[in-house]
Amino acid sequence: MNGFLAVKISPSDLDSLMTTLEVHFLRLAECLVSEGWRLEIPGTDAPGIHYNVSGVGTLTVGEHPPIPIMPHTLVIIPPGKPFWIDVASDRAPDAPPATVEAQWRDFAPGALRRFVAGHGDPNVILICGYFRAAYGASMDLFRGLQRPIVEQFDESHQLDAKLRAALAELVAQEVGMGAMTTTLLKQVLVALLRRSLNSMETWVERFSMLSDPHVAKAFAEMAAHPGAPHTIQSLSQRAGLSRSAFMARFARSVGRAPMVALREMRMRQAASMLTAGGQSIEQIAQAVGYTNRSSFMRAFRQAMGVDPTEYRTGGASSPRDDAR
Repeated sequence: MNGFLAVKISPSDLDSLMTTLEVHFLRLAECLVSEGWRLEIPGTDAPGIHYNVSGVGTLTVGEHPPIPIMPHTLVIIPPGKPFWIDVASDRAPDAPPATVEAQWRDFAPGALRRFVAGHGDPNVILICGYFRAAYGASMDLFRGLQRPIVEQFDESHQLDAKLRAALAELVAQEVGMGAMTTTLLKQVLVALLRRSLNSMETWVERFSMLSDPHVAKAFAEMAAHPGAPHTIQSLSQRAGLSRSAFMARFARSVGRAPMVALREMRMRQAASMLTAGGQSIEQIAQAVGYTNRSSFMRAFRQAMGVDPTEYRTGGASSPRDDAR
């Protein structure tokens, strides 16, 4: 399938999709590798983001060919894929590297997460982490990503500064840490999105959720206005498809039926409003598209495991960094 997303989806739809994307870091650390060493990091169920701050080496993801990395190379790794970082030895290029396996075990509170392979000054320094980018409880933007995304940036994009700032926020654990790290990660992903619009690779390989421009148009409308009175008919008209074609293509791209996806978006918005406070349960129910309080309560309990009132008082919490 040829052609780029930029040609098929309007800038306003793309803007809506990025504005409403929920992102946060799960784990973040510095990775330092010396000449003649290898740092191995196991895969997790979340996509990885790895930015080379300085030095030259290779990053290998599972069975894929080694990726040359230089300063300002950004690599997104599919979920579940282990990877390793190598720095070849000029003195013994054919010698097998000394290997260190990183483990995401608990760090001391306030400590900087740092994985080190080698001795002395590192030849390569990366900021490595895992993140979530989704529109609901399980609608992950990177669902179905099969191979790494590799993009080369430069100093002017200041991605290293943004990632270092996020790392400092996670270490400091000050009030507003979640909001700050979310903002910084979204800036990095927006930079990736902009660069990818001009990439030589197709978007089908990158983001299955956006691979169908007709579905993406309707999905952007749902994400921007989850409380609107959407129906299969109105959404299929927005997509420019017949009802049956829309439902089939939506399920294929997003991984769930349209109204199931809409319910997830509404519950996410409701959870955010409950956390913010200032509105009654009835007001929140109406804001997210429910005219019946009991229907909203039932849907929220099913999605979140607790009643809205319990959620508001701290009975549950939104996803947060799990490796502080």
